[in-house]
Amino acid sequence: MLSVLSVLSVEVRKLNRSLALLLAVAAPSLIAVFTFFMMLRTKEAGSWGMVMGSATGIWAFFMMPMSVTALTALVAHMEHGPRSWDHLRALPIPRWSLYGAKAVCVIGLVVLMSVGVLGLTAASASLAAAIKPAAAPTGAFELADYARVLGLMVVAGVLMIAIQFWVAMRFASFVPALIVGIGGTFFAVVATSARQGVFMPWQMPVNILAGEAWRFQTALALGGGLGLIVLILAVAHLARREVL
Repeated sequence: MLSVLSVLSVEVRKLNRSLALLLAVAAPSLIAVFTFFMMLRTKEAGSWGMVMGSATGIWAFFMMPMSVTALTALVAHMEHGPRSWDHLRALPIPRWSLYGAKAVCVIGLVVLMSVGVLGLTAASASLAAAIKPAAAPTGAFELADYARVLGLMVVAGVLMIAIQFWVAMRFASFVPALIVGIGGTFFAVVATSARQGVFMPWQMPVNILAGEAWRFQTALALGGGLGLIVLILAVAHLARREVL
């Protein structure tokens, strides 16, 4: 157990000043910037629910799938780039802990980005309201509700994270991970209204916002439940491989 915690600690330190950490800041910041300028050009004030609903929708619909694609590729390339897998896998620690620690870091960064979407969007809306009082959001800021929705999106996104994580770790090149991520996001966008679309891992986070209960429940059960199983199997498979 101590060695696993040590590996996790090392992986967290690797993120310091990395491109993955920069991405974790940039992705939610872009949504906040978009919200800021949209509010400045609006003629009528909307509610906090509309402002935050728009931000979480953009996050789940496009920014989260694309961020996970880039994030898993960047985390994997920390070892692929300098060809350090051989050295790491020769250390006297469980191999699965190497991949498990990276998976935990990726999910942790997605949680951090979700917090960023909430905090930065609220800050940008408040700043826009200070510059243009007529655009100030109305109603109460339901922090618990917004945090709950973003948290459920992370849970529904575990299956997508597991798939992107396995592809990024399995192949040394960026290309397979980018093809899978861009392709998955593309089909999730064009098949938004299709009933079968809810079974696409890249569409599961946005289905947390669906008005139909079966879409919400399917996304949560498959994205979270099946996603956790797939993530464990992915870590086990990567740990058993002798050659990368």
